[in-house]
Amino acid sequence: MSFERDLLEILPRLRRFAASLSHDRADGDDLCQAALEKGLRARDQWQPGTRLDSWMYRIMRNLWIDEGRARQRAARTFAPEEAGADVGYAGDKAVEQAMTLSDVDRAMQALPPEQREAIALVLVEGLSYKEAAAILNIPMGTLTSRLVRGRGALIELLGEAA
Repeated sequence: MSFERDLLEILPRLRRFAASLSHDRADGDDLCQAALEKGLRARDQWQPGTRLDSWMYRIMRNLWIDEGRARQRAARTFAPEEAGADVGYAGDKAVEQAMTLSDVDRAMQALPPEQREAIALVLVEGLSYKEAAAILNIPMGTLTSRLVRGRGALIELLGEAA
């Protein structure tokens, strides 16, 4: 397989991770695009036979850190297009599912960045503890601790939302 095809295969996972880092799908898409550009420019640094997804997650996380977590977003003038997507479907199962996903998304965004990153990599993306710890450049025990605290916080936050 070619490098580009492999990137296309993991693109949905990269987008999810970017959205979890940035708190916003649009900003996540921008972050994902920047990571893809950097990955394509640095493709000669990737070692075939190693996990491309882990390499790209690390590039993305480093970009996010470089851009600065303290960056404040400009206030939006208009509501996002998807805010009106379910108008007219009150009580429909799709609305309930969207509300549940919205609750989970809000709970994830309420977590400290360290816990959110750990949960996004292990629970959402399905990486092993070892792979996630390597991407985050932390010891496995630290990752485990962040996962335990993050899971507990999510249970508490989602319990309050229900």
